[in-house]
Amino acid sequence: MTTAPLGIRSRDNPSLALVRRALRDPGAYRRAGALIWLEGDHLLRACLARGRPLQQVLLTESAWSQPALRRLADQAQRVLLLPDALFRELSTLESPASIGALVERPPSAPLRADVPTVLLDRLQDAGNVGSILRSAAALGVQQVVALKGTAALWSPKVLRAGMGAHFALQLHDSLELDELQPLTLPWVATSSHAPALLHRCALPQPCAWVFGHEGQGVAPALMERCALTLRIAQPGGEESLNVAAAAAICLHESVRQRGA
Repeated sequence: MTTAPLGIRSRDNPSLALVRRALRDPGAYRRAGALIWLEGDHLLRACLARGRPLQQVLLTESAWSQPALRRLADQAQRVLLLPDALFRELSTLESPASIGALVERPPSAPLRADVPTVLLDRLQDAGNVGSILRSAAALGVQQVVALKGTAALWSPKVLRAGMGAHFALQLHDSLELDELQPLTLPWVATSSHAPALLHRCALPQPCAWVFGHEGQGVAPALMERCALTLRIAQPGGEESLNVAAAAAICLHESVRQRGA
């Protein structure tokens, strides 16, 4: 469709206020009717590729002259055209993008017990969470479950680190422990103290990989529910791996054993 852009000059425009709220409060999207802020053409294309509509696109005046960005904006229900300086005020990137969008969060769905799953337990770092989502999407995981205390899955920082992976996954955000009852497939976790090595064990297929807090690891209550606790071989002798690196290794091993 061809969307006539609406020129915006005021910093008090309601759509700009929505963007600022999303940047100020990473969990703002959880409120009824709240929208998610995507910055940069890569995230917008990933959203569209998975059949998700763009409610509003914000585009700089200089970007309007770029055919590729203009065609991307043309797929939105509404286009707002901003002075470049006003858009830069909204950006948290070192090199601000020229385009962003406000979109609705994908609808929730029931937890499934028949698909490869990742369970996140109180991970604090948005970069780690986004990196795990990216690995999960690349390595065949279909759903990611985040317990309360984990960085907000749809926050701008996690979205940037995920590089579009969000739209390939079924995400369950901010769950309580008692909401995990439907997750009846085998749970697997890693521990530097576990005697069994990851690459020498037969993994259940599918399983739910559990990754815990960067400093404290997986909570004891969750570890007790794991069918397997495994150790990643570290011949170099480091005490531990970054959780995002550990997740990539574990998920790749699941793929390798499936013969994919």
